[in-house]
Amino acid sequence: MSKGTVVLAYSGGLDTSCILVWLKEQGYDVIAFLANIGQDEDFDSARKKAENLGAKKVFIEDLRSEFVEHFILPAVQANAVYEDRYLLGTALARPCIARRLVQIAQKEQAEFISHGATGKGNDQIRFELTSYALYSDVKVIAPWRIPEFYNRFKGRKDLMEYAQKNDIPLPITPKAPWSMDANLMHISYESGVLEDPKCSAPTDLYLMTKNPDEAPNVPDVLEIEFKNGVPIKVTNVKAGSSKDKPLEMFMYLNEIGGKHGVGRIDIVENRFIGMKSRGIYETPGGTILLQAHLDIETFTMDKEVRRIKQGLGIKFSELVYNGFWYSPECDFLLHCINKSQENVEGKVQLSVYKGQVYILGRESPKSLYNEDLVSMDKQGDYDPCDASGFIRVNAVRYVRIKSRGTL
Repeated sequence: MSKGTVVLAYSGGLDTSCILVWLKEQGYDVIAFLANIGQDEDFDSARKKAENLGAKKVFIEDLRSEFVEHFILPAVQANAVYEDRYLLGTALARPCIARRLVQIAQKEQAEFISHGATGKGNDQIRFELTSYALYSDVKVIAPWRIPEFYNRFKGRKDLMEYAQKNDIPLPITPKAPWSMDANLMHISYESGVLEDPKCSAPTDLYLMTKNPDEAPNVPDVLEIEFKNGVPIKVTNVKAGSSKDKPLEMFMYLNEIGGKHGVGRIDIVENRFIGMKSRGIYETPGGTILLQAHLDIETFTMDKEVRRIKQGLGIKFSELVYNGFWYSPECDFLLHCINKSQENVEGKVQLSVYKGQVYILGRESPKSLYNEDLVSMDKQGDYDPCDASGFIRVNAVRYVRIKSRGTL
């Protein structure tokens, strides 16, 4: 007799394929769910594989546009960066996947959800906090925290032997000596040979970006237009081509950034569960957008508002990294950050070249920049010999902001 129905966050890889069969062994009916969030995957083969392994149903859904519009772009508005360097590619993808996982569980009246996240990582928390926030009665089966499972499968060798015994197709290509997670925003690499923090990344590790030394000798010049802190158009100035749909814009920025080797970082970060880990990341499109947004935001946002907003962005990044996307405090921060972006509007021109993003110029109808006031060749409204000059400058600032209707 079945113990009930479980919806498994399925990747098609060795781990979740073994988990699918193991869950059936435990007496569960298994529904497999695979999200397309921009990874390089043969989705038809993954569907057939899950069906052949005994999945009761298989859901494969394209969440790329949802991922960009509902998760990546709010992070752009926030200038979201965890511990000064990590642009949160995996942390943003998990609540997107988990939300749909829960929706399928509710639709199929499944009591359980399951995932293949390790007991040492952050993803288990991200999946489960999202699940409990959106479906409070759901029960989570986390095999890598169940002694019966992790004592049986102590490493990849044990999984391979189990796969052979249960007719689970094995990977055809040799496994790289590190683990990798890919989505539309980034590729992350960790574990294996990378666990030695002094060991440099092998040159063949990077899949999303070209080595900057081998990148083109001619830069790409882009113009990115923003409204309410969100990119609405990307134009290649030299080619004269443009993109204006969120998914197409982001994919194009990935293409340009990858071509020029932009967005590589090698860091040691603090995991939520209390350990440091070494990770290598490629985030080409996200890096370009971060630099462009920082520039237009500084150009159009009041100094004191931006100072407060910077603190909110840091807190938002911590909440996202730790899996609290659907928490009340994160919802509150998203509202505050969205409010701060009302006048973040205009165009930024930049050059992408040899691993770097260079800002070339900016313009905005909402600019707070006063050329007459700042000019070294004009006195303007500022009197450096009188403290009242500083007061007048701030009075002008308040008047200009009020005229925009934001006070």
